[in-house]
Amino acid sequence: MLLVRSALDSAMNRARFVLLGGCLLAFLAASLNTAFMVRLGTSVSHLTGDVSRFAIDLSSAGSEPRTAVSFLAAALTGFVAGAMLSGALIHHPRLELSRPYGRSIAGIGVLLLGANQLLPRSEVGAVALAATACGYQNALATHFRGVILRTTHVTGLLTDLGVMLGMRLRGHSVDSFKIGAPACLVLAFFLGALAGAFASTHFGTDVFLVIGLAYLAGGLGWTVLKRTMF
Repeated sequence: MLLVRSALDSAMNRARFVLLGGCLLAFLAASLNTAFMVRLGTSVSHLTGDVSRFAIDLSSAGSEPRTAVSFLAAALTGFVAGAMLSGALIHHPRLELSRPYGRSIAGIGVLLLGANQLLPRSEVGAVALAATACGYQNALATHFRGVILRTTHVTGLLTDLGVMLGMRLRGHSVDSFKIGAPACLVLAFFLGALAGAFASTHFGTDVFLVIGLAYLAGGLGWTVLKRTMF
């Protein structure tokens, strides 16, 4: 009985730990995306709105869509490239903490620091690098306890949350984690968006440097911590 209880406690602690990490990634991705929206009017962590906005620009008489086209092309190319890189290096259908997530997160930080350096000289290039980082992070989404952990957008999370709540209302037995995890990730994304908007308004482009350093520190920190856990 003590062994079973110990195993259950260990599993719960692991779930909380994984969810905390996911929330931190969602917070940072939302901050980055909002900062780009404030600075350039384009998103880098999801592209649905950009495609729709580009269509509106094309349909508007007298509009000048060249900048929108450049940003959209850079974001699309970068996002797909990042997802491809993630798929080639680390992607796995199930979460395994022993995999090199720390190096991946640190690599995202390096990409964002590069985007920060490139921004004054090439906004399109900065968008491409940031979108690559987000595509890489988005492709890290894996199954954990029946939940797909998404950290760069909320559409899928809200869908999962709605489905689980609907099943609970119909009387089905639903693991509380399947409801709590997407709810926490959505909240983290929202808080990150607020933080990104506030920081962009008050600190300008320095926000990109801070976010890049946060990813880098987080990735290196997890790499060191993992060596003490495994």
